[in-house]
Amino acid sequence: MDNDHPLYKWVALSNTTLGTLLATINASIVLISLPAIFRGIGLNPLAPGNVSYLLWMLMGYLVVTAVLVVLFGRLGDMYGRVRIYNIGFVVFTFSAIALSFDPFHLDGGALWLIAWRVAQGVGGAMLMASSSAILTDAFPANQRGMALGVNMVAAVAGSFLGLLIGGVLAEIHWQAIFWVGVPIGIVGTIWSMRSLKELGVRTPGRLDWPGCLTFGVGLTLLLVGITYGIQPYGASTTGWTNPWVLGAIGAGLLLLVVFCLVELRVAQPMVNIRLFRSTAFGMGNLAGLMSSVGRGGLQFMLIIWLQGIWLPLRGFDFESTPLWAAIYMLPITIGFLIAGPLAGSLSDRFGARPFTVGGMLLMGVSFVALVMIPVDFDYWVFALLIFLNGFGGGIFTAPNTAAIMSSVPPAERGAASGVRATFFNAGSSLSIGIFFSLMIVGLANTLPGALSTGLQEQGVSAAVAHEVSNLPPVGSLFAAFLGYNPIEELLEPYHALQQPGVNAEVLTGQTFFPHLIIEPFHSGLVVVFIAAAAMMVIGLIASLFNPGRYADDG
Repeated sequence: MDNDHPLYKWVALSNTTLGTLLATINASIVLISLPAIFRGIGLNPLAPGNVSYLLWMLMGYLVVTAVLVVLFGRLGDMYGRVRIYNIGFVVFTFSAIALSFDPFHLDGGALWLIAWRVAQGVGGAMLMASSSAILTDAFPANQRGMALGVNMVAAVAGSFLGLLIGGVLAEIHWQAIFWVGVPIGIVGTIWSMRSLKELGVRTPGRLDWPGCLTFGVGLTLLLVGITYGIQPYGASTTGWTNPWVLGAIGAGLLLLVVFCLVELRVAQPMVNIRLFRSTAFGMGNLAGLMSSVGRGGLQFMLIIWLQGIWLPLRGFDFESTPLWAAIYMLPITIGFLIAGPLAGSLSDRFGARPFTVGGMLLMGVSFVALVMIPVDFDYWVFALLIFLNGFGGGIFTAPNTAAIMSSVPPAERGAASGVRATFFNAGSSLSIGIFFSLMIVGLANTLPGALSTGLQEQGVSAAVAHEVSNLPPVGSLFAAFLGYNPIEELLEPYHALQQPGVNAEVLTGQTFFPHLIIEPFHSGLVVVFIAAAAMMVIGLIASLFNPGRYADDG
């Protein structure tokens, strides 16, 4: 189709929205389907030594996309954004094919899946890095908010839809969660190669290898360090006293500082650090990071809340809770899907600021309100609050994206799109480390005592009860998160459920663990959601610096 054809921009929008949706659905699809995956390859992820497989199955894709989007954004500026985007579709689809059959079992099966998830993350990074830049090239300034809004709504909706799709497909077959990407990937690849055209301004030049290495290694070390901060170390319930964790985070931050210094000195930087002199660009990315971290934290906390407490108390088997948790979380997605495109269109007329500030405010208020409802809540109150959170996210996201992308010169849109996507993806990765750690710290103060008392009341010996209650809370959290029966998992190594006088039926029933964890969980939840509300306040302040109108190309 000819570039000047009036339909071309809509072809670009529909194709890049499909690519973005595919990339972000696959970022979250394994969250809900992890139990089915590990059962499929015959591996217990909670056994000692296997937690690393669990973390990398969760984090591998997220870390890779966060680290590589800036590089692919810069390569898009140099060699063509559509070219990078098309290669991304090919890499993504090939990886989906490799994931859809796993020739190995146990550890080998886990390593195969992790390796191809990482490869799929490379393709996802190419798709995400290029899509915003392709749209900014294709649409005039007065429609850019709407176009980027639709694309960005697809990105965030994909992260929610992945939970539902993963839950449904995992019930069919564990490999079905990977099959879904194959036909969509093939269709998307052929369609993008036939229909998308290079409209952007290319800036040929040499690749900035010092910048690539310092950024890639620095961000990888930072995200991996924060991820391993979740795991217990020695007598500590988290890894924040582990010298390796602290060393990785310190080295990562140092390399990112070196990266900034390198970029100010090289002739053709991977990221023009001077872009951050633009208040709209710098503050927009800060607000985007806060929103992404808060949203990631909310996803994790709601999954644990529903799967570990609320659904079992209503008689759902632990094994069936992943699917139902995804269904009960649908109001967030609905709120986002209603608000996102609408806010994108309205911000083209009225400017970004009222929407970015209003969206942040609504998300912050909903986090505070979630702290105030009981853990064993009335569903309609809960549904309204998470709907408002999704609605606030939808109001914020599209105008913020358009403000960021419109604040940079046309020749640097690929790199700017990569920076924005890095903040988006890094936020998702950071949220896992930050919010899990906050929850574990909250649980560590109250869970051991409650667990020890509860177990002894049901006939478990004081020695076993004391030992189990002093295990790191991350085990209980991951068990609930994965749809396992947490008490059964905790007591199995001690064969305590087979001992005379032990009330095994009560201990492994639907209500014992939820009642046990309600109070400790609420302590952790208060810490987590107040921290999330504080992040929304930071995002709100940053959003006050958004422009009233987008600049046109000129």
